[in-house]
Amino acid sequence: MAVREQDTGGWPAATDGGRVLLSPPDIGPLEESYLLNALRSGWVAPVGPDLDAFEREVAARVGREHAVALASGTAGLHLALVALGTLPGDVVVVPTLTFVATANAAVYAGAEPVFVDCTPETGNLDPDLLDRTLDELRRAGRRVAAVLPVDMFGSCADYARILPLCAAAGVPVVEDAAEALGAVRNGRAAGSFGRAAVLSFNGNKIITTSGGGMLVSDDADLVARCRYLATQARQPVVHYEHTDTGYNYRLSNLLAALGRAQLRRLDGMLARRRAHRERYAKLFAATPGVRLLADHDSGANCWLTSIVVDPEHAGWRAADLARHLAVRNIETRPVWKPMHLQPVFSGAHAVLSGAAERLFADGLTLPSGSGMTEHQADRVAAAIADFLDRR
Repeated sequence: MAVREQDTGGWPAATDGGRVLLSPPDIGPLEESYLLNALRSGWVAPVGPDLDAFEREVAARVGREHAVALASGTAGLHLALVALGTLPGDVVVVPTLTFVATANAAVYAGAEPVFVDCTPETGNLDPDLLDRTLDELRRAGRRVAAVLPVDMFGSCADYARILPLCAAAGVPVVEDAAEALGAVRNGRAAGSFGRAAVLSFNGNKIITTSGGGMLVSDDADLVARCRYLATQARQPVVHYEHTDTGYNYRLSNLLAALGRAQLRRLDGMLARRRAHRERYAKLFAATPGVRLLADHDSGANCWLTSIVVDPEHAGWRAADLARHLAVRNIETRPVWKPMHLQPVFSGAHAVLSGAAERLFADGLTLPSGSGMTEHQADRVAAAIADFLDRR
């Protein structure tokens, strides 16, 4: 069972000249002690007791049997696709509303990403469009190596519908839970869905190892294959022997120590992010034409809270609020620019409803970090209230 401790808090949130940031690292004395202990132990390479323990603890937290800690979430997605036997010319189905790493992993594996639109309520993969896409690809004779649903901003995708659709099509699911550690859907933790799942510990995530990720699965053979490929595919012999192309994808023991400390503080971090979301919900409750993305998902980890503005009903655009906050030294950001609009994927096949494009145009992500101080949160709330009062 995953170890949980009371969150003793971090040092004041990182700032950029007094700027309130979206999601800076939340680091404190516990992380310092874990890192120093690991450093003094001499285990500084991608092997060691903290690395082993971190894998066990994360696997237990998300309800998986096995885990392999990696240099990034992107590495985990790539390895999962390779281990599943993805071949050049295969298709990997990817949500169009995601960070580019999801699509890049398909390209790394030699596959063609096919993009599918989202539901407007959540920003997550639309199961109806997924069903249509899988049918179209089957009729076209295309081999689908995997479907990669993304848990958008920490709200789990609709796996109750996605998993049966993919099972009927004979297509494995790899859950991109990079944004969702700590989230829950229908009593199951993010990271517990699909043949495998991938988490991210980048500097802006719920917990961080500076940079890092983890692949989790109940499939021992799949995880063993990924671990082997992540260590340059070195054979277990005295000399250096390689029969496969491998990758330098393992996480260091030092960074795993940082992750272990962060994991012990996770519940407190989640509580603070959820409190920020609740405050935003109250701020906008009486504002016509404004809603929170995935506003009915009580199991979300609230990694990044985003609003969606209907300019016809609100009388203003998301970009107007963004400019108002920017001059007050408060960071905001649009939701992900859809992959089918990215120049690198120009001409890619996409099954669209227009939902992702509307969310990109009308969505705005607000400061959500667990290390945001009361003073900073008050600054953000006052700036938003001032903007709304001027409308």
